[in-house]
Amino acid sequence: MKTKFIDEEIKYIGSQLSPHWIYRNFKIQGDAIVAFRGECKVDLSEMVDIEDVINNEPIYSKYMLSFISEQFGISLSEGVFSQRLLMCIIKELLEKRGVFVVRKGDDLMVDGRKLSVSIATKSITSVLIHTGLNILSEGAPVAASGLESELGINDIKDFALEVMDSYSSELEDISLAAAKVRGVVE
Repeated sequence: MKTKFIDEEIKYIGSQLSPHWIYRNFKIQGDAIVAFRGECKVDLSEMVDIEDVINNEPIYSKYMLSFISEQFGISLSEGVFSQRLLMCIIKELLEKRGVFVVRKGDDLMVDGRKLSVSIATKSITSVLIHTGLNILSEGAPVAASGLESELGINDIKDFALEVMDSYSSELEDISLAAAKVRGVVE
């Protein structure tokens, strides 16, 4: 899986969760994950999480670290496994930095406040994942925690690179682990 941190700020509005967005915008073809910083404002019309739409819960963050991943040749269930793996990696890396994090499915919580948003969906060609981590918590529509504002994580780019490298390495290791075993029969 290819990785890239995008230095320019991008406002995440939900439309970026589309097939080949990474390829069209950054010329990275195939399985990839990119990260960028910027405001996050996803209106109900752009949301793919039907539960959030039904509950009238649009997403907003004044300043967020967003990850977008695209993987080809996998099912939606495999994509949700990949999404949960990404959340576990983020939790693990935050805990290495001394932050106690509770994971509930695809949500990360710190002191009962929401740190993350995340969704996995399937397009006609791929599985797409968006995961966002609040950098600042001010202005969020729910009780939120922020990487910088509450947790003291000031090296956002370095943290994002570590997350993407760990995620890419883990997926590669999974592929190698599956390829090294002999099949068994009764």
